[in-house]
Amino acid sequence: MIHHTMIVSFTDSIPAAELDQFLKDIEQVMRDSGQIVTFAASRHIRVPAEDHSPVPAAGAIVQIALADLDALNASFTTPGLEEVIQGWQSRHPYKVVWANHEPLS
Repeated sequence: MIHHTMIVSFTDSIPAAELDQFLKDIEQVMRDSGQIVTFAASRHIRVPAEDHSPVPAAGAIVQIALADLDALNASFTTPGLEEVIQGWQSRHPYKVVWANHEPLS
């Protein structure tokens, strides 16, 4: 099992309803791929100490579990994924940092 964990940081604040839709769109395209085992997403919980961070604050965290490295690689070629990314980038630019790893527990 491999986990693909993404930390999504929007350039500007994004309304809550739109963030929820962003997460739903990412989940749907990934589920449609047939590659994922589980999908979990959550809004970032902001704390005052982040005001002093040298890196952008997260807006959301997404974690996708996949069976193996082949499934992870295939997930990057999911039909419709590029369109979802480009559509959201045009409305609410964001950057993503990700880590691919074995389960943490």
